[in-house]
Amino acid sequence: MSDVIIAGGGLAGLFNALLLNRAGLQVAVIERKSYPFHRVCGEYISNEVLPFLEELDIDVSLLGASSIQRLEVTATSGAIFKQPLDLGGFGLSRYAFDNYLYEKAQAEGVQFLLDTRVDDMRLVNNLFEVVTHNDKLTAPLVIGAFGKRSNLDSKLHRAFFYRRSPYVGIKVHARINFPDDLIQLNTFRNGYCGVSKVEGNQYCICSLAHRNDLRKQGSLDALQEKVINQNPYQKEIFRNAELLMDKPEVINEISFEKKKPVEQHILMSGDTAGMIAPLCGNGMTMAIHSAKLLAEIIPQHYQSGRFFTGQQRLALENAYRHAWNNQFAHRLWVGRQLQRLFGSNRLMHWAIQTLNHVPAVTRLVMKQTHGKPFYLNSAHELQRG
Repeated sequence: MSDVIIAGGGLAGLFNALLLNRAGLQVAVIERKSYPFHRVCGEYISNEVLPFLEELDIDVSLLGASSIQRLEVTATSGAIFKQPLDLGGFGLSRYAFDNYLYEKAQAEGVQFLLDTRVDDMRLVNNLFEVVTHNDKLTAPLVIGAFGKRSNLDSKLHRAFFYRRSPYVGIKVHARINFPDDLIQLNTFRNGYCGVSKVEGNQYCICSLAHRNDLRKQGSLDALQEKVINQNPYQKEIFRNAELLMDKPEVINEISFEKKKPVEQHILMSGDTAGMIAPLCGNGMTMAIHSAKLLAEIIPQHYQSGRFFTGQQRLALENAYRHAWNNQFAHRLWVGRQLQRLFGSNRLMHWAIQTLNHVPAVTRLVMKQTHGKPFYLNSAHELQRG
């Protein structure tokens, strides 16, 4: 029996596994695929994570991560907003980063069950039963890190799952003529496309589009030509793009609805607990930071080999809810409000013009959607201010 079972082996799951294993807990990660593999993701990470990664002896430069220092947001009208990024960030594919973290966690003793789907999770007599297609595992604690949308959301009757989301995510890697240090968000009717360099001579091109537009156009190629390429900047990028993937990665029903960090005593982490709008540019950062928060709190309330009471479980859950909401609730709310801008080309043009002419608004938006550098030890963060 493990101390902790983690359902999902993305960034949140992998960082939880690394940290909890180092805290002395027996950790098992269940992942439905085998590494390495692609995920629908913008693949940009704010440099606020760098102090934390350095303390974990993770050097992303050795993985070939790009250095990103500038942001541009464009509209179909041709309007463009340009802004240097105060902290900056880096680009790194999930194909490379997740595989690196998997190999690191496995080498340190984390147990992995790959090509394994979790069908159900339930708390029975203060012990979780995790049911897969061919086995049943038990553990006192379960972390849900199964991403943006999963059959488990339905099993757990999570409220957001029953409110249909209109968004479809589409990601490709390509070789393009594009600055190495720039992340560009090119908006179009009902959506936007993020472009930035990752490792090697490849760029991540990740779009969020409306399902009705896809349905109307009938194919991804037609959606690209008739809707996404209405943005002249995006059209120019694709004009000479050399696609590096056999086919795009696609995910349906991407939801930015409010979620709960704890559901039926399962501790949610990363996108499973809350997903931020891409304009805020910090989904991967938040996944890593959420794992850090949870991996700090669990050892304060649970010790391997000791009886874990229901009262201790509730104290752990309340501590995590408080930490999650304190760190992310406002940022997620701001992201949901910004998401509303993308329904109209005219509204997006107006928003870009406002940002260009009122610098104070720009500074406020950046402040509200980005965090501060964080460290492995929260006490260290307080000392650094």
